[in-house]
Amino acid sequence: MLWEEEVDLLKQGVHKELIVQAYGPASRGKKVYPPRERVFDAMRITPFDRVKVVVIGQDPYINEHPQLGPEAHGLCFSVKEGIPAPPSLKNIFQEIDNSLHDGVARKVSTDLTRWAEQGVLLLNASLTVIARQSNSHANLGWHTLTDNIIETISERKEHVVFMLWGSFAQKKVLLIDTHKHLILKTSHPSPLSAHRGFLGSGVFVKCNKYLTNKGLQPIDW
Repeated sequence: MLWEEEVDLLKQGVHKELIVQAYGPASRGKKVYPPRERVFDAMRITPFDRVKVVVIGQDPYINEHPQLGPEAHGLCFSVKEGIPAPPSLKNIFQEIDNSLHDGVARKVSTDLTRWAEQGVLLLNASLTVIARQSNSHANLGWHTLTDNIIETISERKEHVVFMLWGSFAQKKVLLIDTHKHLILKTSHPSPLSAHRGFLGSGVFVKCNKYLTNKGLQPIDW
């Protein structure tokens, strides 16, 4: 099932207009992340009819590593294999290891494509950003589009787990039918706030318990 068949603003081609803006006038002559061909990877890898979990991020990563390329590659919180895990991703892995693997630190890929292939939509609110300038495309129009994506998932699907980490993501609860879906709110996994709720929250355990109770395959985190 194609996203363009389900989401009104995608049907209207708004995403195509935003891409032209993001890598054209709104780039201000600077690098834009992720690479243009990766902007819609979250939806390309996770088809609409396979969405079981939605993780909402704010902005693509803004950094690039020499010889390795940009951190951002179209999936929120994820970086390609070989790029060092950013602090938030390290804390995500720590919570998974502590809650699901008895505190044993596993060696896992920093590329979260394996989650996306299981039905975890890793969606940033802004799908592009200027290099080293956080929130530089926050007013471009992406938020309107991604809000429409969240609303459509809420309206047309049942029993989806929405991971709302941090105050920005938690504002998206207004777009979600809380009677049909599970909302898991915690602090953001960044080092500034992870110890205020994210670490020890058990969100990955709670997510899998809910999916199992609804007859759905749990996620192999």
